[in-house]
Amino acid sequence: MTDAAGQDTAMWREVAPRVLVRTNPGFGMNTGLVIGDERVLIIDTGAGPRQGAAILAAVRELTDLPLTAVNTHAHYDHYFGNAVMAAHGVADIWATSRCAAAITERGDSQRPAVAALEAEMAAGTGGHTEILAPTRLVDGAPVDLDLGGISVTLFHLGRGHTDHDLLVGAGDVLFTGDLVEQGADPSFEDSFPKEWIRTLGKMTALEDLYSVFVPGHGEPVSMDFVATQMNKMRTAVAVTRSAMDQASVDMTKAIPILPYGPEQSRALLMRLRTLARWKWLKQ
Repeated sequence: MTDAAGQDTAMWREVAPRVLVRTNPGFGMNTGLVIGDERVLIIDTGAGPRQGAAILAAVRELTDLPLTAVNTHAHYDHYFGNAVMAAHGVADIWATSRCAAAITERGDSQRPAVAALEAEMAAGTGGHTEILAPTRLVDGAPVDLDLGGISVTLFHLGRGHTDHDLLVGAGDVLFTGDLVEQGADPSFEDSFPKEWIRTLGKMTALEDLYSVFVPGHGEPVSMDFVATQMNKMRTAVAVTRSAMDQASVDMTKAIPILPYGPEQSRALLMRLRTLARWKWLKQ
């Protein structure tokens, strides 16, 4: 992904005509690219100005058409490149309204996460290190963007990895953000696990529209992979909730039998406990 001098060597891979993906170094986040006759869409902008600039340079090796961008959700590795995009002519950055609000509310608190990769972004010093929220919002109904010769659809199926995950459909390819994860366990820290299962179920119902699913991290996958992730999550949530219901049992004893590694098993347990507490407080 990087050479001996630390240079970004990520390459675009075509997953369908006019639809490409590159895996960025560091966090392994996938950036999507859809090339129309009139405009180009960039899906997720990277972890800071250095990575954002590398993505832009890679795009410009392919096309000089005007650019539009999308943030699938408000986690630092997917949107910290927004400011450098805007500085280079990207006027429209799309996301759900809740994503835009989360970026505004919590963006600065996420800076330390990129310290090893983007020191200036972590410190908030230097060019294009400001937190820039999306400028165009998806609320309710899907949004179709005509790029010329190919159109993309932006839509939200429900809460899951976050409360604002945006999907991007282009031809028979669906960019899923971190609703789908390949090569690693799903990340549950600010997720809604029970609803995530339902959202994945809605995704599997789109099999007549999409045959390639590009996860936020990892290799493109098929519908079978999405269904397997859904079923595994259903099992994990059921086991964890059963442990929670047995008040006399130490909940952490459920961790070894969950279908995830210890870190994400613990994160799932903690998240379900937090959500249960919120529900109790609202009663």
